[in-house]
Amino acid sequence: MFADRTDWNLEENRLTRSLARRRAAGDAILDLSASNPTTCGFSFDDSAILRAFSDPAILRYSPDPHGLPAARAAICDYYAQLGGRISSEEIFLTTGTSEAYSFLFRTLCNPGDEILIPTPSYPLFDYLAEIHDVRLARYSLLYDHGWHIDFYSLERAIGLRTRAAIVVHPNNPTGHYVKAAQAAQLSNICATHGMALIADEVFYDFSYSQEHPPSFIANRDALTFVLSGLSKICGLPQMKAGWIATTGPGEAKERALGRLEVIADTYLSMNAPVQCALPALLGLRDDFQRQLMKRTTTNLAELDAQLASHPRCSRLEVEGGWNAVVRVPAIRSDEDAAIDLLESRGVYVHPGHFYDFPSDGYMVVSLIVPSDEFAEGISRVLEFF
Repeated sequence: MFADRTDWNLEENRLTRSLARRRAAGDAILDLSASNPTTCGFSFDDSAILRAFSDPAILRYSPDPHGLPAARAAICDYYAQLGGRISSEEIFLTTGTSEAYSFLFRTLCNPGDEILIPTPSYPLFDYLAEIHDVRLARYSLLYDHGWHIDFYSLERAIGLRTRAAIVVHPNNPTGHYVKAAQAAQLSNICATHGMALIADEVFYDFSYSQEHPPSFIANRDALTFVLSGLSKICGLPQMKAGWIATTGPGEAKERALGRLEVIADTYLSMNAPVQCALPALLGLRDDFQRQLMKRTTTNLAELDAQLASHPRCSRLEVEGGWNAVVRVPAIRSDEDAAIDLLESRGVYVHPGHFYDFPSDGYMVVSLIVPSDEFAEGISRVLEFF
C-alpha cells in the first residue's frame, strides 16, 4: 500500500543512537553541529519581529501565485543591494528552499530524469530527489589550496536525461564560493547542453572577505534559478519563507515562469502573515548578520589558535557560511571516530561521510556555536586526536 519512493531505511545510524542514549541519560553534551540560530544565543529584536505581524492585511486573503507584491518588491531591493537586477514578476515565494527545490524538480524533470549535484554537499538532496522520482548524478569538488569544481567529472556526469545542475554558493559544508571564471564555465556548459542551473545561495551573505564572487542573479547565459530565504539571511528558520528568482535567456525564462506559476497556483502554500511581514523581517537582517559574523570569525580564530599547536589536525580553507571542515587522522572511519568522541569526550560533531566526503579523515564543525562552548569542544576534539 506504500510507494516505492518512500521505501527508505528508517533505522537510526549508530551515531544517532549513541547521541540519543547520551541525552536520555542526561549527560552533558557539547554540540558542535548546531545549525539553528534561534537556539545559539543570538539577540533578536523581538518587538520589531512581532510588530511585523500587526498589519491588518494579514487578515485578508489575497492569493497570488508569485507571492504578495510588497514581499517580492523587498526581495528585488535585497538583490539590488547586492548589485543584481531582478523583476518582481521573476520571483516566486515558497515555504522555504525545500519547497523551492520541489517546484523546480517538478518544472524540469520527468520521472527518471537526472539532476547534477556537487559532492561534498548537504544530504537533503537525496530525499528531495527520491520524493520527486528524480535521479541524482554527482560531480566532484576538488581541494587544492581551496575548493574548485571538477569540470571533468561534471561533464562526464551529463547524460541524455540530465535536466539541471545544482551549485551551492557558498557550499555547505565546505564554505567556498564559486569563482567568477568557474561560474561562467558552468553557465556555458549548462547552456550548451540545454540544462538549467539551480544556484542555492542561502549562505551568500556570510562571507569572510569584503569581496566575494557575484550572485548568480546576474547570470544571463543559461536558464538560472536562484534560491534563498529568511532562514539563513535573517536567522529566522521558523518563518519558512524562501523564494525562487528566475533569470536567463528570454524564451526559456518565460516558459519556466509560466510553468512555475501553474505549480505555485496549484498549492498557494505561502501563508499571508509571513508574506506581509517579509519586508520588515528582511529589513532586520543587518543586526543578525553582524552578530553571526562576529561569532563565526571569533570561533574560526579560536579554531586556528588551537590547531596551531596540534601536529596532527588542520582545517580546510573556508570563505563563507556557518561551518568549518577539520582534517583529522584517518585511523578509523569517520563515524567510528565521531561515536568514540561523543562517548569518551561528550562532544558531538558531524563526520565527513554525512556530506559525502570521498574518504575518511574529515569532521565538520559549526561556527555558530556559542564561543565558550566552541572553544571547549574544539579543545576536547583535538585532545581526542
